[in-house]
Amino acid sequence: MLEAIIVLVIIVGICAGVLLSPLLTKWRRNRIRNKPFPGRWQTFIEQNFLFYHRLPQSLQQKLQGYITLFLAEKQFIGCGGLQITEEIKLAIATQACLLLLNDSGDYYPNLVSILVYPSAYRVKPTKRISDYVVEERDEVRLGESWTRDQLVLSWEQIEYDIQNCQDGHNVVLHEFAHQLDQGDGMINGVPKLDSKADYRAWAQVFTQEYQQLQRDAQRGRKTVMNKYGATEPAEFFAVATETFFEKPEQMARKHTALYRQLKHYYKLDPLEWT
Repeated sequence: MLEAIIVLVIIVGICAGVLLSPLLTKWRRNRIRNKPFPGRWQTFIEQNFLFYHRLPQSLQQKLQGYITLFLAEKQFIGCGGLQITEEIKLAIATQACLLLLNDSGDYYPNLVSILVYPSAYRVKPTKRISDYVVEERDEVRLGESWTRDQLVLSWEQIEYDIQNCQDGHNVVLHEFAHQLDQGDGMINGVPKLDSKADYRAWAQVFTQEYQQLQRDAQRGRKTVMNKYGATEPAEFFAVATETFFEKPEQMARKHTALYRQLKHYYKLDPLEWT
């Protein structure tokens, strides 16, 4: 009888923990988000990110809360001799959290660690050619988003992107767009959307635009978006995100339907910041 009671108590405790865990997480996150935002953090953001000045005050405050929580939950690891500083953390967090202002993401739940190299880094990926042959390559990269729990970035590239915020290239936006893409467990250029109608509209617009970019790339035509987006749908979404935030006028003019889709998804309009 006593053993049965103990088992019952354990089961009740486990069930209570499962039910209360989301509430406790929400409470903890609200408490962190509502902490006063350090003045030096705000000064850094104002000095380095032009878009911040154009955001409504409500979105500025929301972004501040997201940044505070992001810095509390994510681990930053310096690689190649790089020492992680507050500046590095803020530069990454500010841009990563900009993508979350639509509340569609859950603070990049699969992401645990952000590895930062001082500059471009070398990797040796392998590719299976056949059952008996594996090809090893030597590649130089500026960033990558892994399907596990890590994301890799180059600090030199981040600094360059901050200084050149209208060229359509941004490694932080690119790699964190991949994180959003992975939110449903698949890397296919389709993040989590709100409704079936949104998925249908997304599929129609993105398929047309992706195929057009492929045709333009094959024919050597000048494009608003980086032609790297033509390699696969996942890269197209990441490149489109970079372009949306950094070249909104050109995208809205040349790719109106795509701009509208991204505006609807991110619930932001970068045209208001130009």
